[in-house]
Amino acid sequence: MHNIDKPRLLLVDDDETFCMVLSLALKKRNFEVSTANDIKTGLLLAEKTEPEYAVIDLRIGHDSGLEMVKKLISLDKNTRIIMLTGFASIATAVEAIKLGAVHYLTKPANADEIVNALNKNQGDSSVAIKENPLSIKRLEWEHLQTVLMQHEGNISAAARALNMHRRTLQRKLDKRPVRD
Repeated sequence: MHNIDKPRLLLVDDDETFCMVLSLALKKRNFEVSTANDIKTGLLLAEKTEPEYAVIDLRIGHDSGLEMVKKLISLDKNTRIIMLTGFASIATAVEAIKLGAVHYLTKPANADEIVNALNKNQGDSSVAIKENPLSIKRLEWEHLQTVLMQHEGNISAAARALNMHRRTLQRKLDKRPVRD
């Protein structure tokens, strides 16, 4: 039975400990939270609970959270979705927003930051613009992410487009991006 006073939130992240900790924190902030550690379970829960909010990890095992965003929006275009990631890139942020996410946060994001992002309706024109250009390593990583998005997350197709061995691309993608 759904509690009318508590908005339903779906949390999908393959990191079970993070999921549990964030779920408890969100429950304390008056959300009715359903959690899943894979996309298939997440979609089943979404169909069953019809969440108003969702917090989706960008990488769920070997799957893309972008697919989850797309499917959630097809179920209900009013679902307010936050994309969470430890692997932030411009390409994935743009795709997440185009697919229907309302915000994109990098880990570690705490429950207050997530709740603020879920309730934020406007962009912030006062966000500071960085003066320093991106490093060569960061530019390479951004480019790899962009090509991967152009090939709908297919690593083999992206590797062919980049004229690179698939395992080399996989290794480069598995590395965390350089912070600029």
